[in-house]
Amino acid sequence: MAAMLRSVGVASASFPLADHTNKLSTFSVCSLPVIRSERSSISDPIRGSRMTGNVITKAVAAQAENAASAASKPGHELLLFEALREGLEEEMDRDPRVCVMGEDVGHYGGSYKVTKGLADKYGDLRVLDTPIAENSFTGMAVGAAMTGLRPIVEGMNMGFLLLAFNQISDNCGMLHYTSVNSWNTNGRLFDPYNAKGLMKAAIRSENPVVLFEHVLLYNLKERIPDEEYVLSLEEAEMVRPGEHVTILTYSRMRYHVMQAAKTLVNKGYDPEVIDIRSLKPFDLYTIGNSVKKTHRVIIVEECMRTGGIGASLTAAINENFHDYLDAPIVCLSSQGVPTPYAGALEEWTVVQPAQIVTAVEQICQ
Repeated sequence: MAAMLRSVGVASASFPLADHTNKLSTFSVCSLPVIRSERSSISDPIRGSRMTGNVITKAVAAQAENAASAASKPGHELLLFEALREGLEEEMDRDPRVCVMGEDVGHYGGSYKVTKGLADKYGDLRVLDTPIAENSFTGMAVGAAMTGLRPIVEGMNMGFLLLAFNQISDNCGMLHYTSVNSWNTNGRLFDPYNAKGLMKAAIRSENPVVLFEHVLLYNLKERIPDEEYVLSLEEAEMVRPGEHVTILTYSRMRYHVMQAAKTLVNKGYDPEVIDIRSLKPFDLYTIGNSVKKTHRVIIVEECMRTGGIGASLTAAINENFHDYLDAPIVCLSSQGVPTPYAGALEEWTVVQPAQIVTAVEQICQ
């Protein structure tokens, strides 16, 4: 997996890069690095970086609100898969070069109904059902991107995407560097708000993007703005400001961390929670400022420890902010075993809120 991330940018719309089970791996309507689009950029006055046009920076989705307060907010409520469909439909309306291809994405509407109704609206050529041949249609999408289209490939889950590893990593990811021609290939790793905003940003980006989505979050509901918005692919999200310890997480573990945060607050701790969202590159600006404030870091991930995102994140923090740390970085990862089918055993392999609480208590002693 590290080889795949080496050559493409990865955004985690609060979805994991879990490689130990198809159930907890990725389904994505935008899960392959072959999305091409124009890029309208603005300069970030703080970092001097280039970001997607119409970006809402440091946007924080509503968390744990009661039904009454949520209903009073402007906007409309969508489930996560509906937010993905809405973002995809907006981009297909905006740019006729955007197209979708993958297994069952057409009249069946996709395995998780993200593309439901799109084939009827845009036709079979823009919403293309493919055979069960991931390497073939992924390679076809790379070629389509080279000719000017903006193809979105649905890989269904991470296990299937590995069948197209060469096309993702060696073809799409390296095409800019290995060709004398000015090809622009593109593709990009939540809650519904992030899902839609990152989906739109991935389609408009000029770089390869892999967008990972967690299957168990598809029925998560949230109110999102009525007006159009696009998020930055390279910025973390400050979920909860705090003073005592920095907790870095992404995907489904974000919600485990927020459950733990409620317990920690009752015990007198003040954790700062950051959803890193982008798995490559890391937003070291946001992460660094938090480390300088709290001086303690806990990483919570659903990856296995070996070759996981947490290992790379630990290295980046040690290399850049070692002098600000008052304690060694703690990384809570899934067990290095195949995920059991039985639910009770599965819980033992994945980090639970109680483990996060214990880790915070120990690092803050």
